[in-house]
Amino acid sequence: MPTRSDIHYFGAGPALLPTDVLEDAAKALLNYSDTGLGIAEHSHRSEIASTIINEAKADLASYLDIPDNYEILFMQGGGSAEFSAMAYNFVGAWVARKHKELGPDDSSMQELKLAVKNFKIDYIITGGWSKKAAAEAERLFGSEHVNIVADSRELNDGKFGTIPEERTWNLSEDAAMVYYCDNETVDGVEFPQFPKSLEPKHDGPIVVADMSSNILSRKIPMQNFSAIFFGAQKNLGSTGVTVVIIKKSLLPQPSVALMKQLALPIPPRILEFETIAKSNSLYNTLSIFDVYIAGRVLKKLLQQYPDKVQGQQAVSELKAQLIYTALEARPDVYKIIPDKTVRSRMNICFRIEGGDAAEETFLKQGVTLGLTGLRGHRDVRGIRASNYNSVSLESAKKLASFIGTFASQRGNQ
Repeated sequence: MPTRSDIHYFGAGPALLPTDVLEDAAKALLNYSDTGLGIAEHSHRSEIASTIINEAKADLASYLDIPDNYEILFMQGGGSAEFSAMAYNFVGAWVARKHKELGPDDSSMQELKLAVKNFKIDYIITGGWSKKAAAEAERLFGSEHVNIVADSRELNDGKFGTIPEERTWNLSEDAAMVYYCDNETVDGVEFPQFPKSLEPKHDGPIVVADMSSNILSRKIPMQNFSAIFFGAQKNLGSTGVTVVIIKKSLLPQPSVALMKQLALPIPPRILEFETIAKSNSLYNTLSIFDVYIAGRVLKKLLQQYPDKVQGQQAVSELKAQLIYTALEARPDVYKIIPDKTVRSRMNICFRIEGGDAAEETFLKQGVTLGLTGLRGHRDVRGIRASNYNSVSLESAKKLASFIGTFASQRGNQ
């Protein structure tokens, strides 16, 4: 039976957690801070819970350098719930702004109704997750209100693996939001930097990004975003908590009466950011244990990297470089799936010459060396090495070495 130290885990999520964080959490689960109760047994309304939440928020703000004009929310439902929540809340915020601009009189209401007929939510589709987010917006608001700014499949034979050049993007004027996924885990595509065409101007754009799989791994130009969100289970903690970082000025929502008058859907309270913010993420029973684990991960990162996220960014880039260099050294055996300009540092996706049979051999041999979690997503198959923050440099080196060894074996057959 292998021990924890024998395993080099590259699974796409839930991801590896630091061993010392898990050991600390295990103790807290039985007896938190000598209270005689486990952390999962304490009330979410207790001072203990509030302290855990506030410390995690403060440490996240410190690590990512989040300005004071942003609110940090701990929510539930994963990224899939946020597909709905982002559309609901940013359409609501758009309505609130328009209503304020036009005024409350009857003639202004007619102008608002006309504006609502033509509002757009913009989506940049570069992989499976942004595709699902756009589909959810169409389900909630109708396809007439969803504008596909760009779809990478249109330029890549119907497959994901590129990001269309910005000069080809079809951005709406005054969109309720422009949405993109910063790192697509299934397809191994990552935006190399913030898109120039989305840089802030005096009147927008309202930019929202899903950062579930690359959060905490590189510096973020936070002021360029109206909101970002991410599930904890890749780089922050355990499955069960989702983080939203949003500009406070965009929290207010229009009245229910106004939204009904405009025939627009109203979000469930549990997905309404303004409600969650007012209750310090405690509108309903939040899993304080999951927030605690996230908080311990953040404290470890802050202790490990005096330069905060920049320190982790350097390590993430080094690990990815090691693995990509090993793959590039044997183009006769390995085919890296995404275009080189948009390769993900977090999810390294490739195929092996010889197809499924060769890839099964690769996976089986990897397991004998403790290299696990390498099977590609069921929709695209192949191999995927997820290089999240908790994957050590030693593990990346071991995988790179195996990639070379396996290629040599194939060449000798």
